[in-house]
Amino acid sequence: MSKKSKKDVIEEQVDENENQTMQEELETVSVEEQLQEDLKNEKNKFLRLFAEFENYKKRTNKERIDLFKTAGQDVMVSMLPVLDDFERALNHIEDDKEAEDLRKGVLLIYQKLLSTLEQKGLSVIKVEQGDTFNADDHEAITQIAAPTKDLKGKIIDVLEKGYKLGDRVIRFPKVVIGQ
Repeated sequence: MSKKSKKDVIEEQVDENENQTMQEELETVSVEEQLQEDLKNEKNKFLRLFAEFENYKKRTNKERIDLFKTAGQDVMVSMLPVLDDFERALNHIEDDKEAEDLRKGVLLIYQKLLSTLEQKGLSVIKVEQGDTFNADDHEAITQIAAPTKDLKGKIIDVLEKGYKLGDRVIRFPKVVIGQ
């Protein structure tokens, strides 16, 4: 067995120290990389959670606004027959020349009711004789023979007005179409 020189022993110790230092640096780098990766993952989770929460807030605000817009829908739907009765009464009173004061009173009440409902978002769906029938926009009550060829598939008469509350149709116009 040969004896190692002092120089060889020192070199071996230096080599061992260098190897150990390099391993510690590698471990430190890998720990730093691991921490960086963990931080990146946590940031990603946070951003996703934040985006999900923002979407939730927007959705609930939109639902709340829609609810407020249509909160009176049941009341509006129940008031529509009253409007129809007022219109019938006005049509009937117009035929009677002696009831001029009565007609003015009923007309005043009708206009006040209609303007109040319009302020709350109610609007009449405009439909006239001769308009093209569309099953998505109108409710056909019956079909009759068209008086002229140009009225085939078109609206002959409007039996009941249609109404919207905001953008939502709460009653489709009831029409008679030509065949």
